[in-house]
Amino acid sequence: MFRNYFENKEHFVGIDGYSEEGFEQMKKAVPLALTMFRQALKTPGLRMVFGTDALAGSHGRNFEELIYRVEQGGQDPMAAIVSATSLAAESLGLQKDVGTAAPGYEADLIAVEGDPSKDIRALGRVVWVMKGGKVVRNDR
Repeated sequence: MFRNYFENKEHFVGIDGYSEEGFEQMKKAVPLALTMFRQALKTPGLRMVFGTDALAGSHGRNFEELIYRVEQGGQDPMAAIVSATSLAAESLGLQKDVGTAAPGYEADLIAVEGDPSKDIRALGRVVWVMKGGKVVRNDR
């Protein structure tokens, strides 16, 4: 999330609540947030949901935060993926409609080159996309 803010700073500074001083505070918050995330992973029974504000520049880049969670934060790759799929759906009360690949669920799916449970960076190698049950991308 911070990375997106930093890369798109020019789109934010000057908008209500965004200032140079605020961005300096954000930079200081990065290591604190990472430390808190790592501590949260050690909390028994804590369920951490992936979420985003989908701000300017972040559309189509959510996978980068999942990579960061795994590589920098130490989260298990499948736990990161589940946090963004079925756990996120459940947290929104949508678990009967989305977040699961099964008959009767809305079909928004991706296929990637590789196994993201072993190589989380595979999430950045999308080769096939289904949205609402219809294939919208097929690089094969």
